[in-house]
Amino acid sequence: MEQLLETDSLPIRGGKATPSWRNPAAWLQEKKLSHGFWVFFTAAFFFDFGFSVYAFLFNLYLLDIHFNERAIGLMGGAHMLGSVVGTLPAGLLVRRIGIRPLLIVCFVTAPALGALRAVTMGESAQIGLAFVAGLSMCVWGVCFLPSVAGLTTEENRASGFSLIVSVSIGTSALGGVVCGYLPQWLHRAGFAMQAADVKRMILLASCGIAAMGLFAVLRMQLPLPQAETLVNTTPQSRSWRELLRVDPFLLRFLPAMALWTMVLTSFTPFANVYLSRALHVPMSRIGLLFSVAQMMQLCVTLLTPMLFRALGLVNGIVATQIFTALCLGCLAGTQNTGLAVAMYLSFSVMQWMSAPGLYNLLMSGVPDEERSTAASITLFCNAIVGAGATAGAGILFTRFGYPIVLAGIAALAFVAAMLFRSLVGPLDRNMTARA
Repeated sequence: MEQLLETDSLPIRGGKATPSWRNPAAWLQEKKLSHGFWVFFTAAFFFDFGFSVYAFLFNLYLLDIHFNERAIGLMGGAHMLGSVVGTLPAGLLVRRIGIRPLLIVCFVTAPALGALRAVTMGESAQIGLAFVAGLSMCVWGVCFLPSVAGLTTEENRASGFSLIVSVSIGTSALGGVVCGYLPQWLHRAGFAMQAADVKRMILLASCGIAAMGLFAVLRMQLPLPQAETLVNTTPQSRSWRELLRVDPFLLRFLPAMALWTMVLTSFTPFANVYLSRALHVPMSRIGLLFSVAQMMQLCVTLLTPMLFRALGLVNGIVATQIFTALCLGCLAGTQNTGLAVAMYLSFSVMQWMSAPGLYNLLMSGVPDEERSTAASITLFCNAIVGAGATAGAGILFTRFGYPIVLAGIAALAFVAAMLFRSLVGPLDRNMTARA
């Protein structure tokens, strides 16, 4: 991550580093990204754009059709659980039939299921569809990394990842603005539509945008041997049980990571619902706040290397977690909309800022040959914890309201920070040396 942020954005011209934002065309030409990469980039653009709009709007739509936080939490938990169940089978299918056929299935089924969820009114049906949608969406997560890796070289791989992630954040920000202001634009244009009908229309349109990426997927020519090698773990990798039995770092890291995941998945899925229901922020401002949060997250990524160099990996992570706890505590204790919005934006930035440090810490803490297995264990545990935390938080928000539950999540965030400090802190010197 540090290498990508520090060196990947400065193309060299005449012995001098030129910021890529001054001459993006020269930067792209220098990276020599292949035609195959740009085909995949097109597919990723439509898919990410469509589903970022969908993810932003769907819970707000559920509020409009009279679902509460309990139901929203159960649906979110079912979606995460579907991802857990589908990840390992999807990995096996990639090895058997290749990445491209699975991507075709994903680009057909995921938008179709999204559209079906937008027109379904029953709670039980929504929970079932959320689980199946999680099964479908996990294919994108399984195929994304090996697809980019297979379509790039070692020299331009970091640039490829950086470009796709940056454009994804930018389109998410644009989608938030459009979603926020579209109801007003339609009203001014003379279209008298209920709020739920407008949101349903946007959700269906976002599914159509995501499905447009299928045309690019059908044109993909992925180098299969290279992609399959990247999907498989290394021959030297041990089983999960063997790795957990002998690796002291992972045994310390996983409990602290699980608690932190519980913090994030207890509030993040409900953030837009909180802004709408608890703070009564209008739809246009929610869209604008979402866009601002996306752009702040993109900008703050540039600061993470400096933070972790100054404090060390563990201390830097603990600092972001403590600040996150303070933001959640302020959200729990304030009725002032302006302060709450500022704390929400600060929360969004801090929880995003901690992510590079967490995964840098994980990759630095295990031997090179065990990194793929350690990453799989961590993501699998995070998904299970997240499914339960989201479902449980929805029930608690409905029963006790936002202030009490947010105060509890803030306390949990502080405990997670102390747990990181106590469990992984003693290894900080080794982590910094190996990072």
